[in-house]
Amino acid sequence: MFPASRGDRRGKTRYHPGQIHPPGGHALKIFRSFLLAGIALVPGVAFAQTETVLITARPPDPVGNDAFSVMRLDGVALRNQPGLDQALRQVPGLSLFRRNSSVSANPTTQGVSLRSIAPSGAGRTLVTLDGVPQNDPFGGWVIWSALPAEDIAAAEIVRGAGAGPYGAGALTGVIALSEHEGTGNGLVAATAEYGELNSTRMGAAGGVQVGRSSLFGSTSYQHSDGWIPVDKSQRGRADDEVTLDASTVSARYMTELFTGTVLSVRGSAYDEKRDAGIFGSKSHAKGVSGSITLAHPASPGELGWRLQGWVRNTDLVNVTYAVQGGLARTGTLPTNEQYATPAIGHGFNAALRGTTGMFDWEVGADARFAQGETREFATFAGGIFTRNRLAGGRTAVGGLYAEGAGRFDGWLLTAGVRVDHWASNDGHLRTYVVPSGAIFNDVDYANKSGTLPTFRVGARRDLGNGMFVRAAGYEGFRAPSLNELYRPFRLGNNITLANAALRPEKLYGAELGIGGDMGDFTWNGTLFWNRLEDAITNVTIGTGPLATEAGFAPAGGLVIQRQNAGYIDAIGVEGEARYRMNEMFALNGAFSYSSADVHGGTVAPQLNGKQPVQQPRLTLVGGLDVMPMNRLTLSGLIRYESERFADDLNTLSLGTAVTVDARATIRVSDNVSAYIAVDNLTDESIATTKGADGVVVYDAPRIFRVGLSFVQ
Repeated sequence: MFPASRGDRRGKTRYHPGQIHPPGGHALKIFRSFLLAGIALVPGVAFAQTETVLITARPPDPVGNDAFSVMRLDGVALRNQPGLDQALRQVPGLSLFRRNSSVSANPTTQGVSLRSIAPSGAGRTLVTLDGVPQNDPFGGWVIWSALPAEDIAAAEIVRGAGAGPYGAGALTGVIALSEHEGTGNGLVAATAEYGELNSTRMGAAGGVQVGRSSLFGSTSYQHSDGWIPVDKSQRGRADDEVTLDASTVSARYMTELFTGTVLSVRGSAYDEKRDAGIFGSKSHAKGVSGSITLAHPASPGELGWRLQGWVRNTDLVNVTYAVQGGLARTGTLPTNEQYATPAIGHGFNAALRGTTGMFDWEVGADARFAQGETREFATFAGGIFTRNRLAGGRTAVGGLYAEGAGRFDGWLLTAGVRVDHWASNDGHLRTYVVPSGAIFNDVDYANKSGTLPTFRVGARRDLGNGMFVRAAGYEGFRAPSLNELYRPFRLGNNITLANAALRPEKLYGAELGIGGDMGDFTWNGTLFWNRLEDAITNVTIGTGPLATEAGFAPAGGLVIQRQNAGYIDAIGVEGEARYRMNEMFALNGAFSYSSADVHGGTVAPQLNGKQPVQQPRLTLVGGLDVMPMNRLTLSGLIRYESERFADDLNTLSLGTAVTVDARATIRVSDNVSAYIAVDNLTDESIATTKGADGVVVYDAPRIFRVGLSFVQ
């Protein structure tokens, strides 16, 4: 089956009765228009102003964070790239599942991991925005287009398993994003740019303040006509562009209820549509979220506290086609239509914090709940889908924690402990015959639960003259997502089976660090050891032709199952350095080397000694800022990655990759700048994945962009 025309292929996605639809579409566009109009009018509005500094509801840093491996990026560093995930690549070892960015990556492969420890679609890093988890409640991935850089003031990246206030899910670390406080009137940041491939991006954030209350909002829109990700030498009629249309909007109301106590109410929505590079394959992700926060800061002699509740309602349509005609790639055939994935995540966190002399402490509790179901048509035969599959369930994790830190005589000593209870319930797989509706498969999975203690400890010693040494140890865990537990699927000719018996992943680690801050020159280095036990990974268990719960695997196709495959040991070293010679010259560099090896045990002995899928051992990042004349800044960023493998058996090499980005910025006024930027300056072919037939998929070619930016 081959789509007759572009219009047919990009028509409206078919929906079905019973589907849950979070608000989006036209409502999102209308809301975005009103928000942009309101922000634009702010400078002309006269407000009764008072000399007020509104206390933020943002969670404070954990009491002993400086004893761990932490990297901080400010808003400027985050806004110089087309997307937030691309800006975060300045952190070596941080990556999505594959090399491609969120401009072209399917939502289900946008999970993020740190230290290159076994990247996965679900991700092994917790992403938060002012304390609210941003990971999808069904799959754990992150919709990066829903987090416009104009809205983000800073990012704090904490590497190593989280304990204390971070909780479950922070297996390889935490990316803690902070929204702009927005305690003034007018724009905080705005961008409008256009580039090759008809790439367009607009974003704005700003607000108003009246007395002790403020209203802050952001909006963004991004579009790309995309590129065909298969090389011309291998390309056929089955191949098409990867495209993107994404919108997001958010609004936050914050007020000081009484002295020092802040109420913050925030809501947001996103809508993202993509074509996936194969004729007929596409996705549509959308969702809404909301949070309420009450906070009172700690001070000497007075306790601080924080209460926060949040909810996320998401949906995903994901339609996949298989390539027909072998290496000639002459057409496509439907393999799966995931017509709805309604999911709801909700939770809360609470903390009490105090300071006594040289000792800071915090105790708290948090809980996260998720329920969702994939609804999809499968097994295409005779021109129709013959199976309608429903699969899903519920998960929950909640815990108590305590953490303290003492500072004396140049020492920082910190320790934290958590106890979490996790559970997966109501797991099910229902398959119906189309069109009769007769039951083909009806499975209820056993409920599972458990309790896990975790910890982290650290010490830091200031040596004088800006020098320090530190040491840390930690343990964390991540419970499997609903997607990993219950959803089987077919992608191309390969079948991936779910596994309701999956256990939580656990990570143990220790590290030693040293660094210095000499003002114009700062540096640090860390030697680390991490062990990821019960690693959830895709294990090849057979080849087609074979009938499975996910459909029929044709000849040449692989049958894969998610399994807890032994453990992964990673020994590595990472470091960063920044040098500012003067106002005209600044240089920075970072690296991460991680020798990670799989030990598959009895479950997957064929993986022993193999490199984890999509894991590069070495990452190098370098940046340069030069101001050759007043108002002109030239910037460059280079990133190198060593070889990756697209499969668990390390037979499909993706080679090394080098990308160079460049940007020239002219400051038009104190707040407005014009720029020209080029991504992938050398037009490098960046391989992102490779099939068993040898066909390679590539990331974006060279793209020139021009734009205007505003920064308050």
